[in-house]
Amino acid sequence: MQTASKKVINGWAMYDWANSVYNLVITSTIFPAYFEAITGDDNPATTSDTIHFLGRDFVNTALYNYALAFAMLIVAIISPLLSSIADYRGNKKSFLNFFLTIGSISCAGLFFFTDKGSLSIGILCMIVACVGFWASLVYYNSYLPEIAAPEDRDRISAKGFTYGYIGSVILQVICFVLVFFPGIVGGSDEKGHATTIQFQTSFLLVGIWWWGFGQFALSRLPKSVPAGTGDLQRNILTKGYKELQKVWNQLKHIKVLKRFLLAFFFYNMGVQTVMLAATLYGKSELQIPTTNLIIAILIIQLIAIPGAYVISGLSKRIGNMRALMCCVGVWVIICIIGYLLPKGGVYEFYALAVGVGFVMGGIQSLSRSTYSKLMPVTKDTASFFSFFDVTEKIAIVIGMFSFGFINELTGSQRSSVLALMVYFIIGLLLLQYTRAAQRKEEVP
Repeated sequence: MQTASKKVINGWAMYDWANSVYNLVITSTIFPAYFEAITGDDNPATTSDTIHFLGRDFVNTALYNYALAFAMLIVAIISPLLSSIADYRGNKKSFLNFFLTIGSISCAGLFFFTDKGSLSIGILCMIVACVGFWASLVYYNSYLPEIAAPEDRDRISAKGFTYGYIGSVILQVICFVLVFFPGIVGGSDEKGHATTIQFQTSFLLVGIWWWGFGQFALSRLPKSVPAGTGDLQRNILTKGYKELQKVWNQLKHIKVLKRFLLAFFFYNMGVQTVMLAATLYGKSELQIPTTNLIIAILIIQLIAIPGAYVISGLSKRIGNMRALMCCVGVWVIICIIGYLLPKGGVYEFYALAVGVGFVMGGIQSLSRSTYSKLMPVTKDTASFFSFFDVTEKIAIVIGMFSFGFINELTGSQRSSVLALMVYFIIGLLLLQYTRAAQRKEEVP
């Protein structure tokens, strides 16, 4: 196959530009800090703040982790069916549009989360926005093997992540000024602090940005070719499940791809949990000021841009599996350092952010392109990527739940960081196992 035109490639990458603001502002920086502040007791001496929700008292940071885990579980359940239907009918653009729309509306809906009394609104919007973001990525990712030749997928995958990092940083800076320098834009309280409305405005801006640029990306993406034939109006659910079963039957006989998915399950459990829990860990456990946390996250985003390209180049020199093994090895070291960081160690946290940023972009980009290259030639791209997506989501469910559970059990998030290190080590060993199977297939 040939790689699509520059217009299509840039349009595809623009969806990363559109949706990554959710990942940065809502899951990584301003919203976690806002959630912790709204649900906290304003007492610095309290080790763990609790909040009452659904008849039970939760550690507020653990509740945040549980809510995200629940959202990921929803995505894991619905995406295989929806993606197989999208493949069968050739309407993945419609599904992508649906999920980006409900996700962006829910981000804007966080505008109405103002205090503990509106906690239910905050949790609901948080869950739906998360479902919209991750479900839309199933269809976005599945376009990669349709628009890029195998030899171009590492580069184009990296390009998408780069667009995402640049776009998200632009809006993050706008929100950063709005929230942490309120005097510039007006509306600060008598102490010069941001008012609730300025946090809420940030969430509203995320929803508008995501939806607007998402529509632009959709206008550039090609229409998918249906993988199914015949009457698709009747028994579409049955046909969707049959299509999913067909993909699973193919996967069972592709040894390298099956082993890679298992390795990806474990190391991605660590990667995604670090990304989702880092801000609350820094604020609650390490007592890093919110402004410094935002700066650290911006460092991660900026370093991730060259990191994605450097690791893509490394994969060309030593192969995808070895490059991924190098990345996972660095993640193990990062977990050890994160566990040992002192409270209030702002500059140490900045240094750790540099390491996280460098491997974060590379491992995400390379994982996606590696999977697309290991896939067989097929029109069922969304169904195949649903397995990739389900593997990722179930990993996040377990990772976030275990992080929150260990936090509640031990009273410390540092113990949760050690659990993440174990996930990375298992993933590293399984990548070696995958590489061994790959070498056997390469022998004539």
